[in-house]
Amino acid sequence: MKKDGAIRYAEEKQFLTRINSSRVCLAALLALVVAPRLLSLSAPEDECARTSQMRIYSNAFLSKETGDVGGIELALLEHDDSIVDALLYIYEGAANDDGIHLPGRIAGKRVTVEGNWEERVVEYPSKREVVQTHFVSIDGTLDSTWFRGRIKIQGLSMPATIQLKRVKHIWVCKR
Repeated sequence: MKKDGAIRYAEEKQFLTRINSSRVCLAALLALVVAPRLLSLSAPEDECARTSQMRIYSNAFLSKETGDVGGIELALLEHDDSIVDALLYIYEGAANDDGIHLPGRIAGKRVTVEGNWEERVVEYPSKREVVQTHFVSIDGTLDSTWFRGRIKIQGLSMPATIQLKRVKHIWVCKR
């Protein structure tokens, strides 16, 4: 009986050690998954300053089920000579502060922006970085509260027309 009790005690202790080890692994995994998302929710101050003087239009949203950020934001800076500098933000799972810089023109309420986006992608399992170039075309009308038009990105599926609401800040600058 004493031998059986000692064996049972050793087995229980080993079982509890495995559970604690599993908890530590789960906590580490959770930290690896959650930390990048938390870090991506706050933009570097320079990105917030960079867009603070721009007109920003957005349909960005936070999914309650997954916690992912989705949508598009368009930040525009109009110059005196009908030239416009645009930053296009595409959110697919996480907010990012990597605006796609594109040149354009504005005439009245009509804005046209075109250019190339060099997207850096990591291939798996090789973990090799690859650069993919996409032609981006933005065409639409602006008013004080909306951008209505088309945003086309070569190689990506986009809605035929899009409507973005005027907001004060890009998603990553909201506090």
